[in-house]
Amino acid sequence: MTLSSILEFLSNGLVGLTAWQVVVYTLVVTHITIASVTIYLHRHQAHRALDLHAIPSHFFRFWLWLTTGQVTKEWAAIHRKHHAKCDTEEDPHSPVTRGIRKVLFEGAELYRIESKNMETMDKYGHGTPSDWIERNVYTRFSWQGIALLFVINFALFGVIGITIWAIQMAWIPITAAGIINGIGHYWGYRNYDCADAATNIIPFGILIGGEELHNNHHTFATSAKLSSKWYEFDIGYFYIRVLETLGLAKIKKLAPKPSFEQGKMVADFDTLQSVIANRYDVMAKYAKSFKHAWREEVTHLKEKAQLESRFLKSSRKLLKRDPAKLEASHKQQLVELFEHSKALETMHNMRVELGAIWERSHFTRDQLLQQLQDWCTRAEASGIKSLQEFSMRLRSYA
Repeated sequence: MTLSSILEFLSNGLVGLTAWQVVVYTLVVTHITIASVTIYLHRHQAHRALDLHAIPSHFFRFWLWLTTGQVTKEWAAIHRKHHAKCDTEEDPHSPVTRGIRKVLFEGAELYRIESKNMETMDKYGHGTPSDWIERNVYTRFSWQGIALLFVINFALFGVIGITIWAIQMAWIPITAAGIINGIGHYWGYRNYDCADAATNIIPFGILIGGEELHNNHHTFATSAKLSSKWYEFDIGYFYIRVLETLGLAKIKKLAPKPSFEQGKMVADFDTLQSVIANRYDVMAKYAKSFKHAWREEVTHLKEKAQLESRFLKSSRKLLKRDPAKLEASHKQQLVELFEHSKALETMHNMRVELGAIWERSHFTRDQLLQQLQDWCTRAEASGIKSLQEFSMRLRSYA
């Protein structure tokens, strides 16, 4: 082999792609990796939201071994523990307890540390693959896959293949371990007031396979579909539907969708059951009603009560939070606010009472139904338009 042929190989590899072709190739292979994580590791293995045929299942396993070196049992176990202990000290990667910088920039290291915790593996790693190839190749030689990818990339693309390989190695640690686990519990919007700090980063789940819709996922963890609003898009679910159409997947679980009986004037046992089953939708709609009540009151609070804009802005944020999680100083601030607005105080207290209905598991169905009916009666007699309209909607759950 001559010096010129060696230099040619180092520059172009075996295929000799142009710069734009290299960019497209890198985006395609990293997107396949993202799809493998969200479809196989996350929705299929960790949450059992769908069943996968052996063909895509084995492809995803091989691809993840080649591009990430990730062991299925470790990923599933750590993620299940994250849900079980979310945003507590035992959560393996919560920015609430560990700080956003730690999770954003060292998320992969937090995964590595937790993967060595045998208690986590034993308690949360059940049901993951343990066949011959998993034991003797994917788990036993987990790092050899990414070493093989290095050789393949270098052979195909030359020196630029090293850069492609480096991007592939950094893709999941940055997007999944860093952005989703970090920013996804720190910044964004919330459709549902779930028990933890999970947020939707953006409504278009494309770059990270739909995982951007993290608040939706934490609210309905076992749903194969992560989008919930008409304007949200989950490309991972699109791929799942394609696989299902081809007979290569079967969706097992989706988030419940409320149904309504128009003109229904009396809350009955069907209403009670639907309200409890769709409690996140109920509270999301209540939050919207609360927003309308705020708009109606804010002029009065500014002009007649002469409350400062800064005080009102912070109070509005406190009203959106779970009352049980408010600190003493925050509760005192709301007391001061309620001195000037009985409507907001009523909305706040009624929210607490409504949420308590599905938390009273020791009550009989008759008792819970009576509480729901009493709640609706008081809401409609409150004189607060937004509360009255919400109560009428609540009665129509079927």
